[in-house]
Amino acid sequence: MGFSNDLADEATSGRAIVSVRDLVQHGFALPAQAQVLERVAQDFRLRITPEMLEAATSAGVARQFVPSADELLVRPEDMADPIGDDVHAPVPGLTHRYPDRAILHVTKTCEVYCRFCFRRETVGDTGHLPPDALDRALNHIAATPAIWEVILTGGDPLVLSPRRIADLLRRLEAIAHVQVVRLHTRVPVVAPQRINDALLAALDSRLAVWVVVHTNHADELTPNAAAALQRLVRAGIPLLSQSVLLRGVNDNVAALEDLFRALIRLRVKPYYLHHCDMARGAGHFRTTIAQGQALMAALRGRLSGTCLPTYVLDIPGGHGKVPIGPGYVQADGAAWVVTDPQGKQHTYTDPST
Repeated sequence: MGFSNDLADEATSGRAIVSVRDLVQHGFALPAQAQVLERVAQDFRLRITPEMLEAATSAGVARQFVPSADELLVRPEDMADPIGDDVHAPVPGLTHRYPDRAILHVTKTCEVYCRFCFRRETVGDTGHLPPDALDRALNHIAATPAIWEVILTGGDPLVLSPRRIADLLRRLEAIAHVQVVRLHTRVPVVAPQRINDALLAALDSRLAVWVVVHTNHADELTPNAAAALQRLVRAGIPLLSQSVLLRGVNDNVAALEDLFRALIRLRVKPYYLHHCDMARGAGHFRTTIAQGQALMAALRGRLSGTCLPTYVLDIPGGHGKVPIGPGYVQADGAAWVVTDPQGKQHTYTDPST
C-alpha cells in the first residue's frame, strides 16, 4: 500500500496556516516577532487548520498551536524521544512496549502541530510510512500472537484517505489474533470535515474499532467538532479522550471541569489526562506533579467518576505509562520515585526553573 501526502492540496491552497508569514497575516504574530518565530518553525513544524483558526480567539486554543519564542529554550530535562518510542521499536514504524498491544506509526503527518507534542522532533518530516516498512510492521504483528490490540498513531492516522484506512484495517483483520484497533487522533476536533460517510464506511470492521480523541480545552469543541463526534457515535464507534495537562491552557479546575463535562455531553469518555512530557522546547507548558495531583483531587469533589480521566505519567526514557497516585508515584524529598509496570523504580524530577 503506497501512502501519498493527503494534506498536500490543503497545505498549499492557503486554507491552513503553514508559515510564520501566515501567522503575521492572520494577526497571530507581530512582524517584529517573525525572525525569532522562523527559528522556531525551522525546528518544529507549524500548521493550524481553519477550524482551529476560528477557535483560536480563545487563549486556551491559541497557545496550543501558535509558536512561541519560549520553544527555543531547551531545558536540561528535555528529551528528543521522551516516551521512548525508539527504545521499543522492533522494526521501523512500530513500537511494542507492552506484551498485548503495539503502536503502529502509520504517518508522520498531522492536521495541526501542537507546540508541546512529544513527537515534535519527527512529525511532518517524511509523510506516511513507506510500503516496505508497513509490510515489515504488519509481519511483526502477525508473527507475535500476544498482540491483541493495535494502536494507530503517528502523526495522525485520520489524515489518511478512507481508502487507505480501509485497506489497512482489512490487512489487520487478516491477522487472527488482532481483535482491537484504536485510532489516536485530533481530526474530529481540528478538521471535522474529514469525518464523512466515506471515512465512517472505512472504519466499519470486524475488529473492535475505538477512536481516542485528543483535545485539551473546551473551546476546541466547536459546533463542527461536536457534529463530527456525533457522526462517529451514530456509526457505533466508541469514543474516548486523552488530554494533556498544560500550563496556561487547562491548568485550573474550571478549565478541566468544562472540558470533561463537554466531552461527556458529546458521549466521549475522558480516558487519560497526561502529565506533560519532557519534549524538547516544551518546558513552558509543564506543571509539577503536585499541581496536577491537587487539580485531580479538586475535580473529584466536583465531578462524577464518569467525567474523570486517569492522571498518568509516561515515565521518561520509555519505561511505560503509570497512574500518578499511590503505588506508582511517591514523593521523595524534592523528587519523585516512580514504579514502572515491571516493578522497576525511576527518579522523576519536576521542571527546572
